[in-house]
Amino acid sequence: MANKKENYVSKQELVKNNEEKEIKNKKKIKEKDVSSKNIILSIKNASYRYSDAEEDDYALRDVSFDFESGKMYAIRGRSGTGKTTLLSLISGLEKCTEGEIIFDGKSLKDMNLDKYRNSDIGIVFQSYNLLPFMTASENIILSMDANGLKIKNKKEKAIELMEKVGLKETYANRKVLRLSGGEQQRVAIARSLSYNPKMIIADEPTGNLDKQTETEILEIFKKLAHEENKCVIIVTHSGNVCDTVDVIYDLKKVNDKEISK
Repeated sequence: MANKKENYVSKQELVKNNEEKEIKNKKKIKEKDVSSKNIILSIKNASYRYSDAEEDDYALRDVSFDFESGKMYAIRGRSGTGKTTLLSLISGLEKCTEGEIIFDGKSLKDMNLDKYRNSDIGIVFQSYNLLPFMTASENIILSMDANGLKIKNKKEKAIELMEKVGLKETYANRKVLRLSGGEQQRVAIARSLSYNPKMIIADEPTGNLDKQTETEILEIFKKLAHEENKCVIIVTHSGNVCDTVDVIYDLKKVNDKEISK
């Protein structure tokens, strides 16, 4: 009788221990899932109103998005939804009227915004914004100089960056105006990478390109996100872009019921 009782107790303890182990394992998995989220940028209830606008006239209102390193994002919306305004807030060119933007754990309100733009984020424009009287490599080197980078051979580094975005060394000495739109955009991306930023922000980067070139440019952005762990944010109207990214955020007009997804 005693042996039966002891066996029963042993079985109960075994069941209890297994249950405790299972609870601990579930807790570990949950903690791992939370810690695996590497949020580099958080937009928290951000609103923006121009200084000369009426009190209830907002260009952007109550927007909250999170962005992780290693992922590619699209922000889309009709004209007037505040896409350009949101980019200005993310890049620190404008400050939120309400809410805040947090980059790498720090509010932009508390950061040196010049340093932020010159080291933490790279910006790519639809119109490339290259200096036409300079060569491809000179445009990239100028960015290195502006950021005070201490690199022994800057031209060699510029060529390395160009090759990363699919341009051969022979393009390095070509004036920008002798390059096609797709080639200019590759140079612009290489320029944005010259100081190795954590985040790339692109404003309609494929808007002036044909579909094939657009696909090639998107592959570059995709590799930067998935292979180099950068956060890539693209403002776009392009369905091709939206089909390529990991996450899509929609902006709606302020007077619509649903402001953001």
